[in-house]
Formats: sequence, structure tokens, C-alpha cells
Amino acid sequence: MRRPSVLVTFALSAFLGVLALTLLWTKVSPWTSYPVAAISHVVLERVTPMWVRTVRTSPGHIEVDTTVEVPVDKAGGRRAEVTLDADPGRYAYGLPIFLALLLAARVSAKAGGRLRRAVMGYLLLLPAQAASLVMFLLMQLALTARMDMAALRVEGWELNVIVYGYQLGVLVLPTLMPVLVWLWLDRQFFKTVIVQGWKDSMARR
Repeated sequence: MRRPSVLVTFALSAFLGVLALTLLWTKVSPWTSYPVAAISHVVLERVTPMWVRTVRTSPGHIEVDTTVEVPVDKAGGRRAEVTLDADPGRYAYGLPIFLALLLAARVSAKAGGRLRRAVMGYLLLLPAQAASLVMFLLMQLALTARMDMAALRVEGWELNVIVYGYQLGVLVLPTLMPVLVWLWLDRQFFKTVIVQGWKDSMARR
């Protein structure tokens, strides 16, 4: 019986790894994503001090009290300050994707340095995950304020930055960054095993 190619082994290992590690990650996410909340806390206070009153973080939760006021429905014109909350792990699911790629590469190539790369990848993913969380919170603030530039005290271009930043942070970064980080940390494996394996398979055809 013919042995599966390195590419097939890698792809199958990565797919099964993503499934298994995502299940495990859902159990530990409140703790592994806590640094995401801490970084987001600092970013929100430094970048948007005109909106942020206080930020409270705990494993699995971040809550932001803002200074933005919006009218309350059926309250006789009364206004209330907006409070935002989110799960810091909401856009941190790139970690199991990265680890699955890392482990699949080790299975295929039997290379060393697994723990060191895993720690480096975890740390490198944190800024992108925090950026996604910050943009999610800012977009929720803008939507709650009904995109009212007067209530938000911003110009039109600043509101556009939030909208486009949200799209990038929510739709692109969570899945793209773990792949890019893995490609950088495992670039030698990618060049010598993946690329070469693909060339060999094309040559056989």
C-alpha cells in the first residue's frame, strides 16, 4: 500500500488538529485570552480616552463604561451612558489554528523546537487579537450610538476608520494572522517540505 505524501499527512493532521484543539481551547479560552483583555484595556484608555470612563477585565469578560450618551427608548427623552461588554476570546480562536499547523508540521517533518515556537506564536498573536477585540468594541459603540457623529464627537473619516477597522479585525485578522505567524516561524519547513512536496506532486503529473 502506497504511503500518503507529506502534503496529505500535513493537511490531514492540520484539519484534525484544528478540530481537537478548538474543543480544548473553548475550555481554557477565558485564561489564554486574558492577556488580550489586558492589552485591549491599555489600548482603549490610550487611544480613545474621550470615550472610555472605566474598563474592567476578568477571565472571559471585558466591560467598558463609556462617556457616550444615547437616548433611551420610552424614557421621556432621558439619556444613558453606553456600557460595552465582550468575551476577550471572541476573536482569539486563531490560537488553536496556529497550534494545529505547528503540530502538523512536526508530525510531517519530525522537527524540534515545538514548545519554543508555540510560546512565540502565542505571544505574537496577542496584539492582533487585541486589535480585533478593540475594533469590535468600538463598532458596537458606534452602532449603539446609531452612527451619530455628534454623539460620538468624531468626524466622518474617523467613523469610516472604525467601520473598515472592524471589517479587517473581524473578517481577516482572526484567521489570517495564525497562518502568517506559522509561516514565519516554520518558514524552513514550508520551503523544504510543503513547497518541495507540491513541486514533486506536480512533476509526477
